Amino acid sequence: MIVVPLKEGENIERALKKFKRKFEKTGVVKELRSRQAFSKPSVIRREQIKKAIYIENLQREEE
Repeated sequence: MIVVPLKEGENIERALKKFKRKFEKTGVVKELRSRQAFSKPSVIRREQIKKAIYIENLQREEE
């Protein structure tokens, strides 16, 4: 359960924004979308490798 502490006189819109940020960090929506369709383990592994290569290339370009 997500709890958003409110300060005295805090705007409800700001509290809603905090709630949305916390909800995004939990990854619930991302997990639900991934469970809608089955992905083979080999496909998942291939995507992870491609992502790792991409990130490594970005880090090399920064140096």
